[in-house]
Amino acid sequence: MEDKQIVDLYWARNEDAITQTSVKYGKMMHATSHSIVGSHEDAEECVNDAYLAAWNSMPENRPTYLGAYMAKIIRNISLNRYDRNHAAKRHGVQVVFEELEECLGDYETPEEQYESGCLRDVLNEFLAGLGEEKRVVFLRRYFYTDSIADIAQRMQISEGKVKTMLFRMRAQLAEVLKEAGI
Repeated sequence: MEDKQIVDLYWARNEDAITQTSVKYGKMMHATSHSIVGSHEDAEECVNDAYLAAWNSMPENRPTYLGAYMAKIIRNISLNRYDRNHAAKRHGVQVVFEELEECLGDYETPEEQYESGCLRDVLNEFLAGLGEEKRVVFLRRYFYTDSIADIAQRMQISEGKVKTMLFRMRAQLAEVLKEAGI
């Protein structure tokens, strides 16, 4: 089923919308959540919460790209769950954000800057200027919070190459952000 048809089901308040979303995006949502929370049980709860969030938000929103819409919802819910589960502990997701904070300095966290809009345009332009392989590696690490090993396996490259690519992209991003005054 196409995204537009699924969104129409949400707008019609038809419960098949959740079933169709699960069929089309359920695996992606579970994988994204699991990479953040690290537990199948927590990931399953986050996915269910994401379906409810989509159900509640659809009368006000009509997303063109349902996959991206659901990815953002599941990511935010999973990050909130992660924060609750790991308060005052340093784990994988925190390490990923610390890598990006090196580019931003102490002004704000990457999420605060992105949500405020001052980082969004610069980051989108930066990503658009990357080749497909680099863009996928960057997004897998900093959006989906995949581990270096998972990215290397997915991309069929060495972990060393992934680390080098990420290091160079962070340096490149830092320069772009500096030029933009961020």
